[in-house]
Amino acid sequence: MTTPLYDDTNWRSEYIDIKSRQLSSRQVQLLESGADSLASSWFLQAMYNDWKKIKGYNKLDPKENEGQLQSSLSDFFKSQKDQGI
Repeated sequence: MTTPLYDDTNWRSEYIDIKSRQLSSRQVQLLESGADSLASSWFLQAMYNDWKKIKGYNKLDPKENEGQLQSSLSDFFKSQKDQGI
């Protein structure tokens, strides 16, 4: 696991400060006490991604598997033709 290029240890309190007027009471509860179900963990992850976007950190995350395993159908047919299949 790689270490992130930013400090996200207090992202929840920062997110509450940034979006204080726009958050519902349920969102504040999730940010303060954590997720209590799978669906609420998805909602919390969405808020985390929104926080990263606001701070500009979403551009710093490394992209895994960015195009290195892509091929086209024409490449496949060409390889089949080259193999005599």
